[in-house]
Amino acid sequence: MKPALRGRAEALLQRLWYARDPGVTLHVLRACLAPLTQFTACTARRSRIRLRTLGATQPPLVVVGNLVAGGAGKTPLVAAIATALAARGLRPGIVASGYGATRRDARLVRPGDDPAVAGDEPLLLAQATALPVAAGRDRAAAVACLLAAHPQLDLVISDDGLQHATLARSVELVVFDERGAGNGRLLPAGPLRAPLAQAAAMDALVLNGDAPAPIAHPRQFRFRIEPQRFVAIDGHAAPLTPQAFARHAHGHPLVAIAGIAAPQRFFSTLRALGLQAQCVEPGDHATLGPAELAALPGEFIVMTAKDAVKCSAWADRRCWALEVRAVADPALIDWLTETIRGRTPA
Repeated sequence: MKPALRGRAEALLQRLWYARDPGVTLHVLRACLAPLTQFTACTARRSRIRLRTLGATQPPLVVVGNLVAGGAGKTPLVAAIATALAARGLRPGIVASGYGATRRDARLVRPGDDPAVAGDEPLLLAQATALPVAAGRDRAAAVACLLAAHPQLDLVISDDGLQHATLARSVELVVFDERGAGNGRLLPAGPLRAPLAQAAAMDALVLNGDAPAPIAHPRQFRFRIEPQRFVAIDGHAAPLTPQAFARHAHGHPLVAIAGIAAPQRFFSTLRALGLQAQCVEPGDHATLGPAELAALPGEFIVMTAKDAVKCSAWADRRCWALEVRAVADPALIDWLTETIRGRTPA
């Protein structure tokens, strides 16, 4: 699907799933899609039953996922958790699906790999953490690949994978952002991959920013995502703080690209920094090719780090990436440290 068409389709789904008053047309569409939600419910129920037969893993495996389709800040949170646990003396590795990559098999991912082969999120995690990373559509195979290459690891953290019935796990963290559970319906009438009630049985809720908890849970933590710096993708200039870049770009036409599941979050961050931009939404995991990028009119082009890893080979001097980091509640890191050490043989 072409980026522009894909972006419009995803924008339509966002209105269908999250708009408080979507209008008559989308109300009718929700009603028409409602019968199909039974397939989602059945699949989710089978997955949870199958997971109960797998048990925990050794070394422990922590799944950081969400019940809604699309991003809620999981990848930055995974990087933050892995880095924080490594600073506590643990030896974590990371697995991710590598969605959109040309390779589907389990493979190790290194910071200098081709993003088309490695996948954008695994490559971003490898670059951000400098920790062992493996990717594969079969996450259990990715875990096996990671541990075969790095048998010394104390734990594995999975970026998403709550619904993967073959992925045994020790801890489940379910992430929600400000969109919550949307209209509360299952796919395709709503954003939920599984019934919201399943979140109550998971180990903890982790809420992005000021997001309200969509379901009661006795163990809740928070994290926030902060802009860190703007980086010239072709390396022609030194990184700039967000404030310095805002001054540098002031008065110049600016284009912002967000090929992520929640592009408005990126655009809102730019506006909070005083940057007004023409916004481009190619769709989650989509890539703007050399010709499409060159045709953009701005004197400055800013994009997410996830977009930058995919187009670094043809980015011109106008292109800058905003690097962000997740700051997790210290109580979350404390709890995970105690939990992991309690499940790791001495």
